[in-house]
Amino acid sequence: METRDNTAIANPISPLENLSGSPVLPHITANTDVEAVAAWLAEYQDSPQTWKCYRREAERLLLWLKAQNLTLGQVNRDVLRHFENFLADPQPSAQWAGPTKPRHHPQWRPFRGGLSPASRRQSLIILQGLFSWLVEAGWVRHNPFRLMRDKSRRLNNQSPRIERYLERELWGWLWQWLNQPAGKGERDRYEMARRRFIFGFAYLLAPRVSEMADARMGDFHQSEGRWWWSVVGKGNKVAHIPLPADMLECLAEWRQTLGLATTPPHHDDTPVLRALDKKRGIGHNQLYRLIRETFNEAANALEAAEGSPANIAALRRATPHWLRHTSITHQAQAGISLRHLADSARHSRLDTTARYLHNEAIEWHQQQQRHQIEPRVTQDDAETL
Repeated sequence: METRDNTAIANPISPLENLSGSPVLPHITANTDVEAVAAWLAEYQDSPQTWKCYRREAERLLLWLKAQNLTLGQVNRDVLRHFENFLADPQPSAQWAGPTKPRHHPQWRPFRGGLSPASRRQSLIILQGLFSWLVEAGWVRHNPFRLMRDKSRRLNNQSPRIERYLERELWGWLWQWLNQPAGKGERDRYEMARRRFIFGFAYLLAPRVSEMADARMGDFHQSEGRWWWSVVGKGNKVAHIPLPADMLECLAEWRQTLGLATTPPHHDDTPVLRALDKKRGIGHNQLYRLIRETFNEAANALEAAEGSPANIAALRRATPHWLRHTSITHQAQAGISLRHLADSARHSRLDTTARYLHNEAIEWHQQQQRHQIEPRVTQDDAETL
């Protein structure tokens, strides 16, 4: 694991002591904090996206500790409180925040800006797990998260309901905007077709960004007359997702744009999403930036059309993962059963999928309208009175 300036964060071994005063050596092979964290990350090597997410949060902590001349073993409740404040507003901004860049780019920064409350909570949940593991490994004496008075509330990873999605009316506008006539140039037409396919793919199948970037043409296949998408998701779990008719149509249009037959041949290992040369695939970060840029362009277009300020703000906040949330939420609203919805989303627990069910809240709202200050009376009722 490397820091921003590609130097390891030094933390020479200093064995802990047990109650008898004898030194207790760590249960892992590590000489520095960085190596200790790398040993923790190795436990997640079979889940690349989890590993990447955990590395990001651990790296932010290690970089901040280095700037404070502290080590993991010196993190106490006060240090943790300062770090939590730092996550909300990383200062000095020029040192810590900046636009998305490749990790080895000289302008790479660990933040794009201060983290939202939800993102801070997620960061702390991950780091709490890190410290629990480091305690068991004998690398640090205690887990400072255990001293949080309201830990159970603040680090509850089960949000009551998913809110980061596009409401159906806004999604309808966005899809129409994505289908507007393309420019006259061949490159403009290609880029318009590509982002239309990306958003259609994301909306109809609820993939993660990495799953879209890694998708191969042969992952779309036919079995007993029905089309399916095979995907390797979190934890290297293989899933087979039914293709809606609209997805098959989107795929056919995209393949025609690439100069290919409408349906992919068996075991075609070429990438689904492609660069401007129509051959090379695109990376996870490139796809992430492309979707964010599209959201921003859409927000500008809606603002120029004097659209709803709330919808404009939603588009500006939206990240690629919002498309997955939007897809699952709209599938639930369309009446797809919870069991099948969980299979499509590849959730291991039904209560995770249930967070996308807004229908009950809508029904509650409708029924609540029966509760009135004064009963609404008809003309006949008024005459009777």
